[in-house]
Amino acid sequence: MISFNRRLITFLALISLSGIAVAQAQKYEEGLDYRVLPVAQPVETKGKVEVIEFFWYGCPHCYDFDPDLMAWVKRQPKDVVFRRVPVAFRDDFLPHSQLFYTLQVMGKSNLDIKVMDTIHHSNNHLLTESEIADWAVAQGLDRNTFLTTYHSFAVVSKVRAAKQLAEAYRIDGVPTVVIQGKYVTSPSIAGTKAKALMVMDYLVEKVRKDKYK
Repeated sequence: MISFNRRLITFLALISLSGIAVAQAQKYEEGLDYRVLPVAQPVETKGKVEVIEFFWYGCPHCYDFDPDLMAWVKRQPKDVVFRRVPVAFRDDFLPHSQLFYTLQVMGKSNLDIKVMDTIHHSNNHLLTESEIADWAVAQGLDRNTFLTTYHSFAVVSKVRAAKQLAEAYRIDGVPTVVIQGKYVTSPSIAGTKAKALMVMDYLVEKVRKDKYK
């Protein structure tokens, strides 16, 4: 019985390794699984792979993609740098970008998922300052400190820069993932969330092979 179990475990391990090898060998097609920006944008960190997710708190597709994306991020080695950039396609969505950067400046980015839970599960869209401030207090944040940060020059500047970045990257939908300032993919481009993550793996490895260019 022990011998049989060992053979079974070895067999399953070989199947798993074979599956990984097939995934790594998979080729993805430009224009079908991902796009290349006509003008590459500069990356913030040299000698690493930069991965940016353009998203919006109120986007149900971003919310649905978030658990898979965060699990993907956790699996990445140290040469992969991930960051998020909020997108506001309309001016009345700008409070969400302002909220995102307020939490970031306050060191509370871990509350991002609670923002999305509130919007998508509690039907509280958090689009007014009073709704946002009340939500922040419910999370244990000081109202005055939060509002001072919310209206600060640092946060307003980050919101403005995010809008300019989304325009430079020609973002027309979310969630959208950009790798190394030039490769663009998403669940809608690739077809599924799972395939989008595999395309991201492929593009990250491509950037490594190209010596982070």
